[in-house]
Amino acid sequence: MDRKELIEQNLGLVHACANRFRGRGIEYEELYSAGCLGLVKAADGFREELGFAFSTYAVPAVLGEIRRLFRDGGAVKVSRSLKERSREAVKLSEKLTKENGREPTVTELSKILGIDCFAVSELLNISLPPVSLTASDDDNERQTDVPVPSGEDAIQDKLALEEVLKALPQKDQTLIRLRYFKGFTQSATAEKLGMSQVQVSRKERAVLAIMRKKLTDDYSQSAT
Repeated sequence: MDRKELIEQNLGLVHACANRFRGRGIEYEELYSAGCLGLVKAADGFREELGFAFSTYAVPAVLGEIRRLFRDGGAVKVSRSLKERSREAVKLSEKLTKENGREPTVTELSKILGIDCFAVSELLNISLPPVSLTASDDDNERQTDVPVPSGEDAIQDKLALEEVLKALPQKDQTLIRLRYFKGFTQSATAEKLGMSQVQVSRKERAVLAIMRKKLTDDYSQSAT
């Protein structure tokens, strides 16, 4: 399996790791972007002769970059050229959405831009606004000390995700894998599963809530 395949087939792993840090003061998209950076580094450093699965190698790298985000104050530094490319990708996505009446898939954008699917996802994520570590809904309360889970159970994170996925009904598993492992849009997923886009949106939110609760409960139990 080449570098591109390693990255694209493990984006769901990044989502799983990023979800573990929700509600700790940094926007989810920032967590995901940092995790993707860790995934790329893992793909660059992985060798099959190491004797274990890529996911085992990748989880610590993904979590490491997310934790670095907290240490650095919650901001992934982005160069000016990368921001410009991000704006171009967003404008292209908006243009195609208006022309076709639906949002383009990552694969479609990838072919037009001449870059891989992971790079497209990164460019689109860059345009999303970050939230400061000290941001608060209440001006009188400012969170500056954000607890970060230790890395001792990094491998268990991947195992926990697989267990949660396997416990879902088959149709729910397929929906999540299409959306987060293969990068399908909600419209494309709806067509694949014989559902409406609204049904997919509602089901996705419900299933993710179940998965998030299960993963959070597992983490809480392991931390005690």
